[in-house]
Amino acid sequence: MTISHLLGATAARNVHVSRAGRASKVSAGGLVAVAALLAALPFLVFSTVTDTLINLFVLIALASMWNLLAGFGGLVSVGQQAYLGIGAYSVIALADLGVQPYLAVPLAAVTCAVFALPTSWLAFRLRGDYFAVGTWVIAEVYRLLVVRVDSLGGASGKGLTGLSGIDQTLRGALTYWVALGLALATIGCCYLLLRGRLGLSLMAVRDEETAAASAGIDVRRAKLLVYLVSAAGCGAAGGVITVSSLSVNPDSVFSVQWSAYMIFIVVIGGIGTIEGPLIGAVIFFGLQQLLADFGSWYLVLLGLVGIAAALWLPRGLWGLARGLSLFPIGYLVRGPRDPA
Repeated sequence: MTISHLLGATAARNVHVSRAGRASKVSAGGLVAVAALLAALPFLVFSTVTDTLINLFVLIALASMWNLLAGFGGLVSVGQQAYLGIGAYSVIALADLGVQPYLAVPLAAVTCAVFALPTSWLAFRLRGDYFAVGTWVIAEVYRLLVVRVDSLGGASGKGLTGLSGIDQTLRGALTYWVALGLALATIGCCYLLLRGRLGLSLMAVRDEETAAASAGIDVRRAKLLVYLVSAAGCGAAGGVITVSSLSVNPDSVFSVQWSAYMIFIVVIGGIGTIEGPLIGAVIFFGLQQLLADFGSWYLVLLGLVGIAAALWLPRGLWGLARGLSLFPIGYLVRGPRDPA
């Protein structure tokens, strides 16, 4: 054996490969503590606070699902409100059939995944900008179909049944916990999916679809799976909106504004990272609370923030935290002199 081989073997023995560094492990502990505190909030604060936070949790879930689809899968959709609306109306329909509305929320997610399967057959025939526009058109088609169903309230929408017998305070707490559970579930789902082979496959497809296919990756399967997961997550978010507002309106729930919110949050937070939608949702939620009383200037200021982020922070706010990862999906390789 030559000296170079000996040096190489020695270096290999001194190299340590791990999923997360010490900072990530400490941050993970902090996230668990924050989640526990959030779960206890209904016992600590007034219901007005928890009712407001439901909106934040819905935004986190929606942004995480859009980021999974576009940031990791390369599928830039402007029509995820289709599944938001289908999920919302699924809860209405299931409640009319006697299903408890809170139990209807996960069933709404399953319903959206079922609808997304044939929808993907049509959407995946489009590429690039055509895919983005096509998904928006599909969402409009679903809205027009729902409006024509009289049992769902038609164009005026419909109220939710099945929650009238629950105490208002308890109902607010249950809705809060369901919304929090949705946010945590979407983040955890993204993390688990991206840690495995699917995560590598998705990023390869995002970067260069042809090269990924030539490397043996089943491109269609990877895209289909992430599309179904994203549809299910958005559907569950629609269900939470329904049990929170106790009614649904087709023009509101199928509005393209929801996709605009998702895109804005992911852009300012950091696309292609699990942490980006989290910080982006918090920033967007804060801007909503601070600027909502400014009327049309509220939208102007949001637009200026989005433009500034796109120009000067192409990797989003999370891109400023170089080297830090709260949800490590890759590997860290450290030598004997590198810090842990």
